[in-house]
Amino acid sequence: MIHLTHSTHSITAPNKQPSFDLLGLLRRWINHIEIKNPSLARFICRLIPCSCPFERDVSLLGHIFFHIPPLCKLNPVYDELVALRFRALTYLADSCGEDITPYLDS
Repeated sequence: MIHLTHSTHSITAPNKQPSFDLLGLLRRWINHIEIKNPSLARFICRLIPCSCPFERDVSLLGHIFFHIPPLCKLNPVYDELVALRFRALTYLADSCGEDITPYLDS
């Protein structure tokens, strides 16, 4: 009769220093911006475009040669910026009763 046993050894990383997550800090900072001022909300809506400004069709004589996709989604804080713009638009519409349609076309 053969008995197989195994031992559990914990393997630890040699003096691994905690990494500094700059993008995580930036994401949290953007997510914690509170919109409490109409002028700040308008500034954010003008600063952050409603669609990616880099997306376009390259055409010549009416024929589309190629399409440049929206590259903004490669931005590591894209979702946070879109959420910030949405919070600003919501503040203007709900709290200030302002017409936000001018900010939807820019």
